[in-house]
Amino acid sequence: MTSTTTAPAEKTGAGAALSKAAFWTVLALVLLADALDMIDSTVTNIAAPTIATDIGGGESLIKWLGAAYALAMGVLLVVGGRLGDKFGQRRLFLIGMTGFTLASAVCGLSPDPALLIVARALQGAFGALLIPQGMAIMTRTFSKEQLGKAFALFGPLLGLSSVGGPILAGFLIDADVAGLSWRPIFLINLILGTVGVLAATRLLPRDTGDRSVTVDGLGSGLLAVTMFGLMLGLIEGSTAGWNALAIGSLAVGLVFLLLFFRRQRTAAEPLITASLLKNKGFTSALILGLFFFAVTSGLIYVISLFMQQGLGVAPADAALGLLPLTLGIIVSAFATMGGLTKRLGRNVVTLGLLLTLAGGAGLLVLVHAQGMSTTLWAMAPAVFVTGLGMGCCFGTVFDFALGDVSAEEAGSASGSLTAIQQLANGLGSAIVTTVYFHAGAPAHAMTVSLAVVLAVTVACLPLVRLLPRRAAEGPGGH
Repeated sequence: MTSTTTAPAEKTGAGAALSKAAFWTVLALVLLADALDMIDSTVTNIAAPTIATDIGGGESLIKWLGAAYALAMGVLLVVGGRLGDKFGQRRLFLIGMTGFTLASAVCGLSPDPALLIVARALQGAFGALLIPQGMAIMTRTFSKEQLGKAFALFGPLLGLSSVGGPILAGFLIDADVAGLSWRPIFLINLILGTVGVLAATRLLPRDTGDRSVTVDGLGSGLLAVTMFGLMLGLIEGSTAGWNALAIGSLAVGLVFLLLFFRRQRTAAEPLITASLLKNKGFTSALILGLFFFAVTSGLIYVISLFMQQGLGVAPADAALGLLPLTLGIIVSAFATMGGLTKRLGRNVVTLGLLLTLAGGAGLLVLVHAQGMSTTLWAMAPAVFVTGLGMGCCFGTVFDFALGDVSAEEAGSASGSLTAIQQLANGLGSAIVTTVYFHAGAPAHAMTVSLAVVLAVTVACLPLVRLLPRRAAEGPGGH
């Protein structure tokens, strides 16, 4: 799930007001790009078991379907923003949308697991070129009043897209359109993406970029090797045993992580501004976000797996079973935008963590007591409360991270936070599903996975005290 956290108000709204028609046109294109990202980052939560049954790949494919997309997106997101600054946002928007559309076609036509995973990574990579451009285009061309209207629509859009992705996947699979089973969940992007490319070509404002902007390719490469090594090691070790490949991959990942941090201290234009790493509030939010987003993204995945593999429900029913979680996210997201964050300050994050603990504990007790005889209806209240907790944290953690960040650091901070969220999604889907698959029968696996999620969430609580007391003001803050 890509964060829409933006720089503080001093860095936004520089453009003159567009005409009403141009404003809605540009906004519609940006919303389409974000909706494509949100939908495609969530469709495999429902579709993974069906895909693995159809083309093989087993547990490894299920783990990599989400991880490959999030890994590529997270590693390249900051680079995508810099490339847009250098070569022009319109150009990178068109490249990103075109590449995303073609990669989606490869996903939908993939005959085997290997090509599908590569195509998912390509989706994430082109998405990383696409998503940052929308925010930059709006910042450059919208007035402050128009930015306020635009950002007010992002919360509902993300909520509807997070609902729409799994539900769309579930019903398309059950409908078995033209006997294609799961493939239309990706092939539908051919229509949406083509419309987006044609509209963007005609309607997006032109810009030339700034060739003096530098991109830290070495730092990005070190980060890519780091994350790929760690993920490959975790997935290979948990699937095929802790052999030389698994242990070697983890070792390579750790070595390159140290090299990445060294590069951030020495690079002229690092991916993460050096002063940010000395900012206690920012680094605390970075760590809290990494762990919380990792376990919650993994939890959503294993809830879907438990519903389909444990309770034996159809994909469409599993999608509806996740609906209470998304409704909870939407309710609390609107509450935080409606003034709850200002009234509670950073305690709103504490509230979110406690609600997540309450919902997770309720699920754990229910599954432990009823096992495979539980129902989607019985799970719904606890799933809803878990969603309430997630919604209190998803946007606010990063808003508080920007609370003590200067205007000069805001661009690097926002990009770093969004990248961390994507990387957390990839790591979480890999790690929590690894726990699930190696804990035995589905009911026991679900309780063990929930216990891990609860333990990590409890560990996040002390970090809240280190966050800035107030969130960043402006379109990105609440």
